[in-house]
Amino acid sequence: MVRNDNKGVDFGLWKNISPSQLICPIDVHVARVSKKLGLLKRKQVDWLAAIELTDALRKLDKHDPVKYDFALFNLRQ
Repeated sequence: MVRNDNKGVDFGLWKNISPSQLICPIDVHVARVSKKLGLLKRKQVDWLAAIELTDALRKLDKHDPVKYDFALFNLRQ
């Protein structure tokens, strides 16, 4: 809802929020993949883990760190 990609995936309806403000959603699978990639050290899968993961992804793209969410979710181990 934040990005506007003109491809129908992201609608860009929320103009007040920048992609840089988003926090990467995390579940057990994303946490496991992120740990294997060295993006996450925290053992608990909680809000602080989501913040840690987002901070690590910010090093790759400070303007849109959460764009890697889909890739992390779909990686198989």
